[in-house]
Amino acid sequence: MDAALGWEFFGHRMKRFVPLLIVSSLALALPAPRLSVTESNGYRVITSNGLPDHKPGTFPRKGNPNTIAAQNHTFRVPLKPVVAERPVSSQHASFAVALNGVPFEPGTAEFWNFDPDAGWKYEAMSGRIDLGLDEHNAHVQPNGSYHYHGLPAGLIAKLGGDGKTMRLVGYAADGFPVYTSFGYSDPADPKSPLKKLRSSYQVKQGTRPGGPGGKYDGTFTEDYEYVAGSGDLDECNGVYGPTPQYPAGIFHYHITAEFPQLSRLYKGTPDSSFQKRGPGPGGPGGPPGGGPKGGPGRGRRGGPGLGGPGGPEGGGPRGSGGPPPRRGERELGPLDAPPFPPAER
Repeated sequence: MDAALGWEFFGHRMKRFVPLLIVSSLALALPAPRLSVTESNGYRVITSNGLPDHKPGTFPRKGNPNTIAAQNHTFRVPLKPVVAERPVSSQHASFAVALNGVPFEPGTAEFWNFDPDAGWKYEAMSGRIDLGLDEHNAHVQPNGSYHYHGLPAGLIAKLGGDGKTMRLVGYAADGFPVYTSFGYSDPADPKSPLKKLRSSYQVKQGTRPGGPGGKYDGTFTEDYEYVAGSGDLDECNGVYGPTPQYPAGIFHYHITAEFPQLSRLYKGTPDSSFQKRGPGPGGPGGPPGGGPKGGPGRGRRGGPGLGGPGGPEGGGPRGSGGPPPRRGERELGPLDAPPFPPAER
């Protein structure tokens, strides 16, 4: 236990420099990771305590004053996902759940001048704001929830590493699978060489018209725009084609090294169990970026539609890993076991 100087936060947002009492989460005995996976009524149900199956970074730390704590995560994803008529904004929701039960969070709650109404949101992976990310591209929310903002390095290592095969790391809220940045160089040909796929988002040219001012440089979500064809992936940071788990072909997301890392748009309809806060059902949205107060559509003021997927956040027994399967359910075991694509079983 150490006394140190640190930032006072609102959410993850830095407000002022104050003395903090730092207690390392590694000095406190964390419970063992708990994970339960069942199939029921056309859904895969993942219940976890949100603790990773790899050693996390030390928290609290500079940029993140929060301590890791067990959670009550219960996520539900459709076994047979369907592409929606238009992409759906992922605001106010966890985007996906990793194979170890840890959530993926694409955005932040940090705004320029601490003003959400200004519309300039900081990017966690930009390197221009210190949010205390650990070596797994993860950090901790004020409630103790550990979550990934990018490629989950520790999980990837436990699964066998990256670059030699397409590596499944989780499932998005709409049920479509999530892979690392490596995919087939020809998305339609599983025999084509693997390559690191690139996002089709680019930093805008010119200077910001208001707010923080200055040149667009990737500090804020609004600094980016989607340029179709400039990379390998679509506006949802994904592509259609075969994967090792879905040889017949499926839309699948990739986590890229560059923006947006995790998609800010769902290709399908997200389940309400991933909802965190904010308005009800999320409307269709254009690619992330746009400008402050941007609504659906494209262009400077065409950011994602405001509002996330509707419904209350799912819940489950506290720290128990979930109840045993009821009649009609099947216990599948850990998600980091060889995945079973239910639609093809």
